[in-house]
Amino acid sequence: MLVVASLIFSFLLVAVTPIIGGIEVKVQKSPWRIQTLFSVECQNYFDWQTVGLVHSYHKVQQPGPITRLLSCTEEERRRYKGMGLAPTFEVPSMSRHPKTGDWYPAINKPAGIVHWLKHSKDAENVDWVVILDADMIIRGPIIPWELGAEKGKAVAAYYGYLIGCDNILAQLHTKHPELCDKVGGLLAMHIDDLRVLAPMWLSKTEEVREDRAHWGTNITGDIYAQGWISEMYGYSFGAAEVGLHHRISEDLMIYPGYVPRSGVEPILLHYGLPFKVGNWSFSKLEHHEDGIVYDCNRLFPPPPYPKEVQMIESNPHERQGLFLSIECINTLNEGLLAHHASMGCPRPQWSKYLSFLKSKRFSELTKTKYLNYQEMRNSTMEQRKASDESRRSHPKIHTLFSTECSPYFDWQTVGLIHSFHLSGQPGNITRLLSCTDEDLKNYKGHDLAPTHYVPSMSQHPLTGDWYPAINKPAAVLHWLNHVETDAEFVVILDADMILRGPITPWEYGAERGHPVSTPYEYLIGSDNVLAKIHTRNPGACDKVGGVIVMHIEDLRKFALYWLHKTEEVRADKAHYATNFTGDIYSSGWISEMYGYSFGAAELNLKHIVRRDILIYPGYVPDPGVNYKVFHYGLRFTVGNWSFDKADWRTTDVVNTCWAKFPEPPPHPSDLTAMDEKALQRDLLSIECGQALNRALQLHHERRKCPLYSIINSQPALLDGKIDEKKEIVYRKSKLPVSEASNISLLHGSKFLDRSLRIWMIGIWALSVVGFLVAISMVLSKRKVEITRSKKTRKKNPYTGVSVKNYDTESSSEA
Repeated sequence: MLVVASLIFSFLLVAVTPIIGGIEVKVQKSPWRIQTLFSVECQNYFDWQTVGLVHSYHKVQQPGPITRLLSCTEEERRRYKGMGLAPTFEVPSMSRHPKTGDWYPAINKPAGIVHWLKHSKDAENVDWVVILDADMIIRGPIIPWELGAEKGKAVAAYYGYLIGCDNILAQLHTKHPELCDKVGGLLAMHIDDLRVLAPMWLSKTEEVREDRAHWGTNITGDIYAQGWISEMYGYSFGAAEVGLHHRISEDLMIYPGYVPRSGVEPILLHYGLPFKVGNWSFSKLEHHEDGIVYDCNRLFPPPPYPKEVQMIESNPHERQGLFLSIECINTLNEGLLAHHASMGCPRPQWSKYLSFLKSKRFSELTKTKYLNYQEMRNSTMEQRKASDESRRSHPKIHTLFSTECSPYFDWQTVGLIHSFHLSGQPGNITRLLSCTDEDLKNYKGHDLAPTHYVPSMSQHPLTGDWYPAINKPAAVLHWLNHVETDAEFVVILDADMILRGPITPWEYGAERGHPVSTPYEYLIGSDNVLAKIHTRNPGACDKVGGVIVMHIEDLRKFALYWLHKTEEVRADKAHYATNFTGDIYSSGWISEMYGYSFGAAELNLKHIVRRDILIYPGYVPDPGVNYKVFHYGLRFTVGNWSFDKADWRTTDVVNTCWAKFPEPPPHPSDLTAMDEKALQRDLLSIECGQALNRALQLHHERRKCPLYSIINSQPALLDGKIDEKKEIVYRKSKLPVSEASNISLLHGSKFLDRSLRIWMIGIWALSVVGFLVAISMVLSKRKVEITRSKKTRKKNPYTGVSVKNYDTESSSEA
């Protein structure tokens, strides 16, 4: 009997083995074993991100296990309650560097991976590793070998803002700067490559973090200039050092709020930046201390429904981007619902939104996305090849703008620099800062932009004429004479501008002898006696200004003429009149603009005049034009809201914590009554106002503005120093954003502090008065009782028993 049973078992084993073997070849055996890793800390901030990422991981059935690398101090670990949120491998916290004491939590990512490789048994049974950030939503399986990963070549997403790969930063921190790739976000590689890379990733992160001399925005691309992206450079420099190449894709991952290329379905959403759909918006930083994971049935504010998105955006391409944005938050909320149910939370009350999350429509919209890997690989290779050729063929660009040492120009600088980094403008940007020695002593805005300091010409050294606008040509000339640049073209802007997209010579046809500029039709002096007086070639005088794109060799010859002709026109007071200059103030205030036009005419520079680059908010846009620049030089209005830069000439919104401008309306007030032209005009005006306020908000976060005393705002002190750890949490919390909207703009955060003092004084005064009234009442009552007592004693000659009884009664009354 046993023999028969043994034969039957052997037969079944042989019969089943091909099936099991087939599965093993696909899932278990080398080289198919995949491990997904992500790094977090013991904070609510990472807990809700963990729930979203792990939920999406299960939803798309990402192959292989997922592991959370959890970095906590011993104190944090004792208080932490989120151990059950994901499969977890605990790693020592490096947030406070054990040797330098530097507070830099981002270093936990490479440090955690090094620790995992060394101490985890899972690392011994893996062939491929996918490394993600916690603030991601997976939309489709990430299969490294299908994406083109191989030994010696990882797959990664493109991070174009890592400009340090092209400059001195790479030259200082890797022996192979030519191998430095601008990558991050999604990383997929063979485990053998990771073992070689990880220690170098950690070491290079420490190197860049310690290199404070090169934290500047113009070197790193970090808009905060605080070394916060040192870990990203640590990866790129470490990979270059060990010779790890990358297959780079710009289509695998997308930030919600961005629009994917036509026909592309990204498989990863990275919600690292704020994004909005209509009047709704989301920023992860507003939920830094949010315990939403532990609050039963609480979700993030629901975004618009798909039908509403279709009404908001008629362009199918743009609409796809909005659909990705709502999918991101809806998937997060779906994950929170599932997590709350697993906690044993009571069943949530019915709502339209909950019904939508459980609907077939939502299931269809968020179904797993599968890439056509071969097509994607070919497309990516062609795209990168074309991109590399484009970079090699296109000339280098440098952007300049001129300002002075005053609050008026500081907030304009904040707005322009913020928009520059979002616009994708190639090359670096430099602020030409004109200040007197006295101004510089008290100036607080040195960190607002990469800066070249120039002597102030506001008070002309020879004539004594007060004309600050002359600083623009004087500063450009000074920069040319004192700075070596390898730029072939220079883009010159004004400070009161917001960039919406890149301005490049190859797009607009600029070349030597033919600068590109925008029309300034009101420069009527180019057609009359003013031009005849001030240039030998009045026929070559162009009515241009605002944005200038000029070849560097033309600029070297032209800059001195620009300054000289500005002095000439400014000195010609006899022709200040409006009928000569078009200047409504007849004050010679636009002499610098004529100095530019007349100087260019002297060299016979013929401008390519483009009307599709710049628009003034408040003007009606031409249909279908995607303007690259807002120039908010004039007052503009939307309904009852308006903005005029001149109203903010003396208000220091940059150095007043959380101060900002009046918030524009979220949309034009009466959409039904507006024609299409008026609607587009108002939408652009709103965009400009919002861009300025967003730039100020990020600036205040970068400056680590404290919260207000009403919410225990003072940063924690350790041995007389700010506790940097608490300070980071503190500045990223959601309260500054909402509180800032209620601040008096003229008084900034002082308004709330003063109000609190008034309330506290009032409460204290009322307490004192109440106390005095109570004492007065007690004393009055006591006085009456004493009087009554005296009268009783006079009536009763026997004091023994009667007095004793009276005293007892009065005591009980008291």
